[in-house]
Amino acid sequence: MKKGKFTGARIIVKSLEAQGVEVIFGYPGGATLPIYDELAKSSIRHVLARHEQGAAHMADGYARATGRLGFCMSTSGPGATNLVTGIATAFMDSSPVVAITGQVPRPLIGNDAFQEVDTTGITIPITKHNYLVQQAKDLPHCLSEAFYLAGSGRKGPVLLDIPKDVQLEEFSLNQVKRPLLEGYNPTIKGHPGQIKRALGLLKNAQKPVIIAGGGVCHAEAQEELKQLAERGDIPVVYTLMGKAAFHNSNPLCLGMLGYHGRVEANTAISEADIILAAGTRFGDRSTGPLGSFAAQAKIIHIDIDPAEISKNVSAYLPIVGDVKNIIGRLADLIPTIKHPDWTTHLKEVAKNHPLREIKKGVMTPHILTVLKEIAGDPILVTDVGRHQIFAAHYFPVESGRSFITSGGLGTMGFGVPAAIGAKLGHPEKNIVDIAGDGSFMMTCQEIATAVEEDIPILVLIMNDYCLGMISQLQDAFYGKRYEACRFGKNVDCAKLAESMGAVGIRVSREKEIAPAIEKGLSEDKPCVIDFILEDTPNVYPMVTGTSLMEYVE
Repeated sequence: MKKGKFTGARIIVKSLEAQGVEVIFGYPGGATLPIYDELAKSSIRHVLARHEQGAAHMADGYARATGRLGFCMSTSGPGATNLVTGIATAFMDSSPVVAITGQVPRPLIGNDAFQEVDTTGITIPITKHNYLVQQAKDLPHCLSEAFYLAGSGRKGPVLLDIPKDVQLEEFSLNQVKRPLLEGYNPTIKGHPGQIKRALGLLKNAQKPVIIAGGGVCHAEAQEELKQLAERGDIPVVYTLMGKAAFHNSNPLCLGMLGYHGRVEANTAISEADIILAAGTRFGDRSTGPLGSFAAQAKIIHIDIDPAEISKNVSAYLPIVGDVKNIIGRLADLIPTIKHPDWTTHLKEVAKNHPLREIKKGVMTPHILTVLKEIAGDPILVTDVGRHQIFAAHYFPVESGRSFITSGGLGTMGFGVPAAIGAKLGHPEKNIVDIAGDGSFMMTCQEIATAVEEDIPILVLIMNDYCLGMISQLQDAFYGKRYEACRFGKNVDCAKLAESMGAVGIRVSREKEIAPAIEKGLSEDKPCVIDFILEDTPNVYPMVTGTSLMEYVE
């Protein structure tokens, strides 16, 4: 390389270093080898996933646990398409992930070349922005823009597709012209007039409720939300993504709303006169039938993304801006208010509709209770299914970024790789993944990654030998015709984990639960505990009385 010249690959790695990137998750291929050759000279840690989907989920888990950008990389063609599920997962849950994909050399683009696919075309709907970088001299500003876009405003994934010959192309920095990033200027501070109006509505409300969404967690606005709720004596319900937005043991916390929600949370929504919705997109799992959602309430909707305002549910008072900024202003301004009749009524509803009693035995609620007693406040990662909803109800969390799950896309296989990413983001914390046997089998190969990279995570498999949520839906809506949802018993997940070098434990008796969890948390290597469940109750009977069962799946 000539003096004063950089290759595209080198500037990519130098830009990552300048960004302060600690780790990148990926899987190499011919179209990214120039980048990998430069990575070998870098201090950036590369974690070799066993599948590109796993690499994307690892980057996502890292981002959610830390609030920083997560980075993943794959080659062209099937490598890029294997990233798609992970990118879409991050997009639906507003997670700041930067994905770098290799592409065939520029002269071959459009020729159906070996391992060519239109990566930018495929990912347009599931990225905040993407780039097909056509010249090496464009890389510095494209990378800079990608980092900024992913981590600002409503966060989300950004993808850079970089042809192999662009990675090898030389250029000098004096060739770089930094263009202006036009048309992107996210609103941070809420409109003072709208905040003043919202304050007036809250001060005069008789039955106020706060809906805490995932945006509260992304904005790290938990303390501001606590101050507002307690000063205004306002009950708080949360979405699945907003579980860590409000201390679950706070007396004002009514739990999760929606399709799998608590009766008292749904009652609060149906009877409220003022709802302050913070950082939520009003997804269908939270609202149920839109025609009957919060029919008596005036809704104050706070969101940094103006496109979400009134998209699904009409807002009486919209406030565009950063949730932390706006809730902080409201918390500072609101006087001390009490709503004794309202809060007493909701407490009575909760008393009359408790969660299903936790019975001892190898059953998911009891396992979660024992885990809480032993582990305290770990970062809890979940896969998708019945176990996910049980975790949302039976495992109270106390701090922000301590509950990581795939909410919008509902991605089975998210848990194990996301837990790996979370552990690398917070090596000092216990990271526990709650998985179903179906979800675990989708990305179980990443246990080998955790072993080889010395990343001690604890995976608890709620093993009912079936697709639990599918079984539940067939039970409820399809006359108990259990088609294509039952697994055989030929896979021993504990032995599978052992074959990859992890600790594997199989639990089938109640007295074994606590010792197994204690051992798993004390290990300095990955551990998988395969809980053979005694009983597999459906999730929804514990929240009877809600109209949200009108849902058609």
